[in-house]
Amino acid sequence: MLFRGTFVHCPTLASLDILHDYVLHVDDSGFISHIAPAEDERSAQLLSELKEGLIAIPDGEFLVPSFVDLHLHAPQYLYAGNGLDMPLMEWLDKYTYKAEERLDAEPALAQAVYTRLARRLIECGTGAALLFGTIRTDTNLILARAMRDAGLRAYVGKLSMDISSRPTYTEGSASEALAAARSFVDECADVNNETAGSLVAPVVTPRFVPTCSAALLEGLGALAKEQNVRVQSHLAEAHDQVAWVRAERGMEDIDVFDKHALLTARTVQAHCTFLDPPDLDVLVAHGTAIAHCPLSNAYFSARPFRLREALQKGLKVGLGSDVAGGYALDLMHAMRQAVVVSRMREGERLVRQAGNNEGDYPHNLAINWKEALYLATRGGTLALDMPQGAGSFVVGAPFDCQRIKLYDGASGIGAGALDFFDLEMDPAAPRVLSEDAVEKWWCLGDGRNRVGMYVQGKALTP
Repeated sequence: MLFRGTFVHCPTLASLDILHDYVLHVDDSGFISHIAPAEDERSAQLLSELKEGLIAIPDGEFLVPSFVDLHLHAPQYLYAGNGLDMPLMEWLDKYTYKAEERLDAEPALAQAVYTRLARRLIECGTGAALLFGTIRTDTNLILARAMRDAGLRAYVGKLSMDISSRPTYTEGSASEALAAARSFVDECADVNNETAGSLVAPVVTPRFVPTCSAALLEGLGALAKEQNVRVQSHLAEAHDQVAWVRAERGMEDIDVFDKHALLTARTVQAHCTFLDPPDLDVLVAHGTAIAHCPLSNAYFSARPFRLREALQKGLKVGLGSDVAGGYALDLMHAMRQAVVVSRMREGERLVRQAGNNEGDYPHNLAINWKEALYLATRGGTLALDMPQGAGSFVVGAPFDCQRIKLYDGASGIGAGALDFFDLEMDPAAPRVLSEDAVEKWWCLGDGRNRVGMYVQGKALTP
């Protein structure tokens, strides 16, 4: 495939690059083999050789890397938008375990939910997702195949939990849970091999410390190391959860994971709102990444995540929807909420600094919209250890992107919720994409602006 037009990406946390009139070639394997200005010699050659198959991106549109959702509970999509009125541990008992158990008992329902979820992810511009499933292996294979068939990158975790407040929704013992986890790793790999170019991978997934015995955690750490697979869980998420771990295990959440070799360079821990700066240093030392879920944190955690501090320490951080603890699947919401929460933290810092209270706060804690876009794209790919260059437009990177329409190039009339009055009023006004126009999309855009999706060079349809 050959594209010519405008490309927008955030190759680093501090940068937003708008590449005007570039030519990008995607090879037969779905990787970027060339990207350069149209006047480049090789670009001109490709335009001449492949002019019949050229996809021209018109004025008012651009390509941007697809989003990466680092934390999504697939079975909870069944009841997304409900039950956010209670503490975490109560919410799990009343809503979550029931829904997950139901999908494990009803394969047809699981197929319907997961197929619809995949479609919705494409609609939202999410090309890769790190997914929590249920405890039943067969149900998680339904999830893996649904994502594979939709053409999405999916990192699927079969839940491991030998402790539960719902007696009918648990694995019988640590040894039983470990055997099931090992079986799922093998069977998910088989799913990946059923179709050429499949993008599905298994993930070792202890739900969180309160649902896992020490024996189970130890075995999962050993399995992850032996099979070199990714790990995901919840870490220091909520006040009641942290208090439970202290009372039952006699140590902090992070120390439990560390003790059992579950903090690795291929681990993504969600939330981490109750981690202090020294704890963040521990994650840096292990290379462990964090899924920042600002919306669900507002509902279930009594403390916001230390995002700026984590970024300053060099931690790998991306964004998660945390459906259904977060009600919105679209990471556009997560980006905006991450900025809002950070600005509130910065406001609090300034008030405390003015009153000379609680010590010195030397750093601005707010992030801006460009940094949030980085977290939703490039940041997520680094957290997941995706192929080199993923989340940006560089040679060798997989071609995972979304096509965004801001306005009609001829009339200047905006798409969806966007309005560009200067372009409407003056047909002669320059149509070169500006940073202000991209920011307007970031703030106000929605699914009506998304007119295309690609993963590994393949066009996806909702």
